[in-house]
Order: sequence, then structure tokens, then C-alpha cells
Amino acid sequence: MVKTVTPAELGTWESGTYRVLDVRDREEFEKDSMKGAVNGSLAQLREGILPVGMAKDVRIVVVCRYGKESEEAAELLCAAGYDAWNLEGGYGSWVWYQARNAADPEQRRLDIEDSIRRKFKKDLFGKFVSAIVQYRLVEEGDRIAVCISGGKDSMCMAKLFQELKRHNKFPFELVFLVMDPGYSEANRKVIESNAALLGVPVTFFETRIFDSVYKVEKSPCYLCARMRRGYLYKKAKELGCNKIALGHHFDDVIETALMGILYSGQFQAMMPKLHSMNYEGMELIRPMYFIREADIRHWRDYNGLHFIQCACHFTDTCSTCRANGETGSKRLETKRLIAELKKTNPYIENNIFKATENVPLNKIVGYRIAGEKHSFLEHYGDRDADLFEEDGK
Repeated sequence: MVKTVTPAELGTWESGTYRVLDVRDREEFEKDSMKGAVNGSLAQLREGILPVGMAKDVRIVVVCRYGKESEEAAELLCAAGYDAWNLEGGYGSWVWYQARNAADPEQRRLDIEDSIRRKFKKDLFGKFVSAIVQYRLVEEGDRIAVCISGGKDSMCMAKLFQELKRHNKFPFELVFLVMDPGYSEANRKVIESNAALLGVPVTFFETRIFDSVYKVEKSPCYLCARMRRGYLYKKAKELGCNKIALGHHFDDVIETALMGILYSGQFQAMMPKLHSMNYEGMELIRPMYFIREADIRHWRDYNGLHFIQCACHFTDTCSTCRANGETGSKRLETKRLIAELKKTNPYIENNIFKATENVPLNKIVGYRIAGEKHSFLEHYGDRDADLFEEDGK
């Protein structure tokens, strides 16, 4: 039987006496992981390919989402002669333990807030305010539902809104709204613990979206996202809000623009704000529009914070990882493409972003307005418009 260690017990182990092998998929591992952890693949372990840098004279703690795949990985390692232990409850349990057992939580909260005011004032709060001012996202009298999924982006947004409220240039109200679409108990506890640690007074409401889309074969993630947004609008309006705020950042914006071209055959921007089509008087705003994901990660790591990743039923079972450790998501492919292009062009990210606001209309072959398709030929030959004369380019 595989030996297990709880997050609490692991906390008593002396640093340097063990290594952590994380067998979650690569995308999750790159988003957040335990300090010093090495990413591995259960599929490779099954084929007898052992992790690089793992010695037989050091204990190996194996972790996955909830301790299921890591148990099998630990068994394989033990059979190969390694001193392997399975982390009970997996990564989610470890994150919950870290948030719940923070030393001097009040001081930690103050330090986290101070980091936003000092160390991350330019990269986080400054860009947050810039987007709000440039796109007029927050106005006097607003009551904004700050929508929190439990991940690093939305939690960071909540803290930035609290800092904005502290300055209180004009009156507006905030509701920190968490929709539970059917989280596991472990993920729900992680969100609650992190919110308490960060001093964010969250309001929960329940839905069963995960159950509704679990058996949908075609585009379940798209359907889930649409349903989530509808529920958020509905609940926010019930609470007297006129806006919902989502935690999409700069990287989301440029990735979405490029994904549209590569995979959908269309050019479209992720807008900084939108009117709701189905809920009159409601708007969606994205105040983290200028903030880089790397800076959010830096804030998270600097403060020793850990958050949940995607927590839907498709990944809760630890059964969706591919043999090569990839999720195959189009967004991940696009993210890596941008990173590769950046190696030879350091301006690639800013150029993609600028492209969304520098579209010359006389260089567009076709466009759609309110679903109706139009062609440049409609105005070609209109000498008064003077739109389609040769300009040497």
C-alpha cells in the first residue's frame, strides 16, 4: 500500500529532505504549483520513463489534483525502488491548508495590500486605474458585482477594487460575487479560505451548471461560460448592481484576437466593456485590460498565495490529462505561439494589442455590423468618400 502524507504532515518535514513530483497536466502546473515542484507525466511513468532529477535516496511526494492519479504514480515509483509518498487530497487540499493555516493572517492581509500600494503600484494598480479612466469603466453611483471564480486573476481584481475604493474619488459600491456552479467541497473551501485570508467579503450563490454541461459532447466549455455569465448577470441585477466586472487581463485580450484569426477566420477584440443583450441596464467591464498575466503571477508568488485552477467535472476526476502532459487547448497553443514569436520580436504582444485599436477601415475587405455582412465594394468608386485611392502601400 502506498504511503500517504497530509499537507499538515508535509509542513513538518524539513526542507531539502524531499522532492515534489507534480503529475497534473503541464498547463495547470505552469499556472501554479508547489515551490520547487517538478512536472511529470503519469503516462510516462506507466511506460517506465522515470522523472529526471529524482534520486532514490530522497523522498518523493507525488501530487495531482485530488490525490487519485498521484496514488498510481507513487505506486509505480515505489515499484521502481523509489521512496514515494502520495499527497493526501492532492494539490487542492494543499492549497486549502496553506490558506487556512497562514501564520498571523491579519498581518499577511496587510502585507498583501501593502504590496499593491508599493511594489506593484505601477504594474497592477496603475494599469488598473488607467483602464478604468481610459474606457470609463467605473462611474459615480455604480454598484459593481466583482465576479470571483477563485483563481489568481479574479482574486487580484478584488484586491485592486478594494484599493480603488479606499481612494474613493467618487461614490460607488462593490459586491464580491462568487457563483458556485457545482464545485467540489475541496474547491469551495479553497475559495472561502483565500477570500478570508485576503479580506474579501464574498457573497456565494449556487447553480448546477457543471451538471448541466457535463454530458454535452460539443463545446461544453463554451456553453459553460455562456451559462455562467447569464447567471452572474441575473444575480448581480437581483442585488441591485448595474455592472459585472470580469478578471480578463492583457494576455487574454491579445490571445483572443489572435485565436479569432487562426481558428475562427475572423478578427475581433475582447472589448473592455459591453452592454448586456439580455439584461437591460447591465454592463460587463474588464478593468484588468492593461495588466500582464506575468505581473499577476509575480504578485501571487511574492505573497505566497495559491489559488484553484479550472474546477469543472471534466478535470475533477484527474482523468483528462493527455499522454504528453498537454491539454491541447487552443488558448494554450496561442499563448505558446506568442511566446515563440516574442523570442525574435520583443514587441509582438504590444503590436497585437495595438492592432485591435488601429484598424484602417479602407483596408478591410469585409465587415459585419449587427450580424449583417458588408463589403468594401459598397463604397468602392464613391469618389466623394475618397476611401480607396492608392496610398503607395
